[in-house]
Amino acid sequence: MKRFMAMLNRNKSKDPPPAKLLDLAAQLCRDLQSCSPSLEKLVGAIMECRHRMYFLTNIHVVRAFVSVHLRWGQHDTACRLLENCEAEEKEELVQLWHEIHYRKVMEKLQVDCLTPLQKFRCRKRNPPPLSLCPEGLQTRSYSDEVRRQLRNFAAEVTANPDKKQREELAKEMNLQPTQVYNWFANYRRRHKS
Repeated sequence: MKRFMAMLNRNKSKDPPPAKLLDLAAQLCRDLQSCSPSLEKLVGAIMECRHRMYFLTNIHVVRAFVSVHLRWGQHDTACRLLENCEAEEKEELVQLWHEIHYRKVMEKLQVDCLTPLQKFRCRKRNPPPLSLCPEGLQTRSYSDEVRRQLRNFAAEVTANPDKKQREELAKEMNLQPTQVYNWFANYRRRHKS
């Protein structure tokens, strides 16, 4: 840590900071993850650095920043940090985005963990920004053609197919039988009300 602080002071004016300094910051963030006071000191030093955006290209540094901001109860600051960071590990950034919002809901509800349904609702209410998913959010929706075939089958044959019919439909549409089963269960539920 002392070595890092000395290096950081020596290279305050260098733009961009040397790669050795960035690598050392990443290694320290990884090593100090479980040592809260030292990690907070490290993150504080990087936050005060005028070139902190260079440090935020590394996922370990980003994770440390988010962790510290969550400890301080600064959920919105952690979200803004994720929106603007340049780390390449987009899937991990999206996961961190969800973790921030889970923590926010847990604090609001005063619980230690969320149910899968609560997590699902939290993700739906707080989708990650486009900066984290430039290709857009992945959905599990079926193609228009598959939905049309399933709707036609429900209207013309039955809305409650037996196991053999579901397996045949799954084979025709390149789906799993459980996907077909769930689609028809949801279809019946929607049309019941």
